[in-house]
Amino acid sequence: MYGTLVTLLIIDVVVLIGLVLLQSGKSAGLSGAISGGAEQLFGKQKARGIDAVLHKATIVTSILFFILTFILGYIVTA
Repeated sequence: MYGTLVTLLIIDVVVLIGLVLLQSGKSAGLSGAISGGAEQLFGKQKARGIDAVLHKATIVTSILFFILTFILGYIVTA
């Protein structure tokens, strides 16, 4: 059980790192931060296409990462 969970955690971590690296970066600098915040507040365009899929997959894998980590922590301390 422990070995299987550790293997799943390692696979999840590698996939999570890959998903984060595949996502497109936001504008850099102070002007990018201001325009990005304004677009998020007032913009009508939402993330579409591959960026939306990568974003959702990142959320799912990060939730799986936390669940596996908590389970492994419980098993090790029990």
